[in-house]
Amino acid sequence: MFVFVCAGCGAELTTPLSQVSLPVHARQKYGNGAQLPVLMESGTFAVDPAPWGGPWRMWAELHPGEAEARGIYAPVYSLSDSTSGASVIAPGDIRGTRLIPEKRGGACCGLDGADGPNMACEACGLPVATRVDDCSLWQAVRLSSDAVRRVPVEGIHAAPLSWAELTEKGEKTPPFEPIATWGGRLGSNHYWSWSPQWEAAAGHALAHLLVASQGQPVEVPGGLTADVFQRALDALLPAGPPKRRAVLAGPGQPSPDAGVDILLVPVHPQTGQTWIPGSPTASAYPVPLPLGVWMWLVSPQPYLPVTASGRIPQDVLRDDPLPLLPNYLFRADRETFQHTLVRLPAVRTPWLRTIVENLTQGTSADLF
Repeated sequence: MFVFVCAGCGAELTTPLSQVSLPVHARQKYGNGAQLPVLMESGTFAVDPAPWGGPWRMWAELHPGEAEARGIYAPVYSLSDSTSGASVIAPGDIRGTRLIPEKRGGACCGLDGADGPNMACEACGLPVATRVDDCSLWQAVRLSSDAVRRVPVEGIHAAPLSWAELTEKGEKTPPFEPIATWGGRLGSNHYWSWSPQWEAAAGHALAHLLVASQGQPVEVPGGLTADVFQRALDALLPAGPPKRRAVLAGPGQPSPDAGVDILLVPVHPQTGQTWIPGSPTASAYPVPLPLGVWMWLVSPQPYLPVTASGRIPQDVLRDDPLPLLPNYLFRADRETFQHTLVRLPAVRTPWLRTIVENLTQGTSADLF
């Protein structure tokens, strides 16, 4: 575990934190006016290897070879030119800082970080972090890698959980959830929707599925997995009999047979490592999914009524009748999909480059 301190004066800026992998929805912007919760679990931090926020540079302004040196293999509208390697934490874990009022940014309901670091060290005044809590953005504090350093906490050594321990805990991510919106005269409002985390996870996985397809049709398992992926795969890949088969695989699951081409596997939430199968499917392409999403896909949890006594508090969303399903087909998060795809070297192949161009031109809008 670590405590982050100011690089200028050494003042402590956080509670003790343990490192985990960065959630795939960290850069997601969801809906319009939605109140998204805190990104990181309290007591944890994750390092974002890519730059985030302004200043920005247009694609045409990049020098030859500069994009590939940054791990980007297809054109994008613009790229962040800020410092990379920020440590992302929950807002409640920050200490010894104050907001910089003039760095509010262009947000409408909170802080969006558009003007750069908006939190300063209370002891010396050095800008050290950026708080983000505007509508449609996941709430987080991003500690600038050039303004803070992390110091190990002696006597605390938390080993990552094993795959067996993770699956035993069974922390699944439901595919549907109520989305809060900014309240009007009648207070807070909610609507039932596909989970933003699922949409981001699907965008990330869909980019890998396209690479794994090698330009051939792909068939995924039926049920919820098909609801999430099959429509987009059928639209983006050539028509015809399925030639490459994808299955769910991972800890505690039966070993896939040798004829499987693609494996939908979980990512360890602490280490960020993708689950790796043994033979005979060692050559299959592993498509990463967040553990909570993967666990729901391999073992869906039905919505069952639960008896309760007493009055329902005013601020609790009623669950009678049972929550309705979203009234629209599932759509993967477009920005997460594009962010992932342009960072996979295979995107340089002509057919994948065409998909990126269609995204830029908006011709795939009905899928995202």
